[in-house]
Amino acid sequence: MTDQRVTEAADGTILFDAALASQVDHDWFSPARWRERGLLRTQAGGRGGVAIVDTPAGEAVLRHYRRGGMVAALLGDRYLFTGRRRTRSEREFRLLMTLQGLGLPVSPPLAARYVRHGWRYSADLMTLRIAGAATLAERVADAAFNEALATRVGELVARFHRVGAWHADLNAHNILITADALYLIDFDKGCLRRPAARWRKANLARLRRSLVKVGASESGDAFDDTLWPALMAAYERSYGS
Repeated sequence: MTDQRVTEAADGTILFDAALASQVDHDWFSPARWRERGLLRTQAGGRGGVAIVDTPAGEAVLRHYRRGGMVAALLGDRYLFTGRRRTRSEREFRLLMTLQGLGLPVSPPLAARYVRHGWRYSADLMTLRIAGAATLAERVADAAFNEALATRVGELVARFHRVGAWHADLNAHNILITADALYLIDFDKGCLRRPAARWRKANLARLRRSLVKVGASESGDAFDDTLWPALMAAYERSYGS
C-alpha cells in the first residue's frame, strides 16, 4: 500500500511515499549529507549521477537527472519548467507508482524532487534498491544468459507491454535479476500508451541491439538460433495469454 504526499515550496517540490518514509526533506537528495552521516554506500559518476544510500526506509538508489549528448555541454542538468506534473522526476515517480499498483516488478519509488532555477529546473529520484540483483548485461558477461533466462526475460517484457508500459530505453542494463525474480528499472521518459504492434516491436528491437552490444551474440550461433528465438517465443506466448 502506498501513500503519496507532496511538500511544496517556492523553489520546488518533493513528492514521496509516506508508507515508506514519514517525512522527506531536501537533505535526502544530497549525497554529501549522506556521506557526512556515514550512510553513503557508493557513488558513481556519469550521466546518471547515481548514489546508493542507506535511508530510514532501507537502502535506496538516488539518481540525479542529467542530459546526454551534445546538449549536455550547454544545459547539463537543467530542463525547461512547464509545470510540476511535467517534470521528469514527478512523471517517473508517478509512473512507477502506477506500475507497482498493477503488480509489476519495478524498483519501489521512494521520493522525487525538482528544484526551480528560474525558467528551468533540476531533478532527482529515489527508489528502493533491489537487493542481491545483477543486471542482464552482467549475466551476459558471466556467460549465464541461457535459454531459461532468455525465456524469463521474454515473459518479463510481455507483462509490461500487456498493460501498455513503454520503456524509453529497454536494454540489458535496465533488467535486474535476483534469485527469485526479474525487474525492469529506469523508466525516465517512459509512459503508458495503448498497446500497439509498432512500438512493441521497436522496444524489442532495442533490447536485441543492446544484447548484441554487450556480447550476447559472441557465443557463435546460439544467440540467433536459440536464445533470441526462446525470448521471443516466451514474449509472444505471455503477451497473448
